[in-house]
Amino acid sequence: MSELKVFDEGDASGARVHTRDFEAIRRELGAVGIRFERWEARQPLKPGASQAEILEAYQDSVERLKQERGFKTADVLSMVPDHPDKVALRNKFLHEHTHSEDEVRFFVEGQGLFTIHKAGRVYNVLCEKGDLIGVPDGTPHWFDMGPQPRFTAIRLFTKTEGWVAHPTGSGIASRFPRFE
Repeated sequence: MSELKVFDEGDASGARVHTRDFEAIRRELGAVGIRFERWEARQPLKPGASQAEILEAYQDSVERLKQERGFKTADVLSMVPDHPDKVALRNKFLHEHTHSEDEVRFFVEGQGLFTIHKAGRVYNVLCEKGDLIGVPDGTPHWFDMGPQPRFTAIRLFTKTEGWVAHPTGSGIASRFPRFE
């Protein structure tokens, strides 16, 4: 189940907001410009579905976002616990960074923790199957797929080279809960 915890940026000891209610999560995130939606496949997906099958199942939603936000490409990323580079890939995005384009990820299956640092708050968003999160360009954030990652996600890009992370140099990410 999706979950949101909102902390003051200087205090990771207790969340000001803690909810698993989808509408409450959507409202809290929407208030600071973060998109949070639920998508449903237009056809059932079999385990091990190919990238083409996954994109076809969510074509209507993907095309809507492409038209609405100017995305040019979409791909599918899958991570599993026995991936040989899982530690390096996890560490790559555990530090606060920004991008020069929106970071949009839809969870086809599995889960991951997006953390957004905005307006004096830290928003821990546990995204799960069916969730789409959209972090606007220039927004400081980090992503944790956990020590035993298991997810398949659709990613949308406005630039064909994909996201390039720009580290903020802040150590804030190390002070807040990780995805365990």
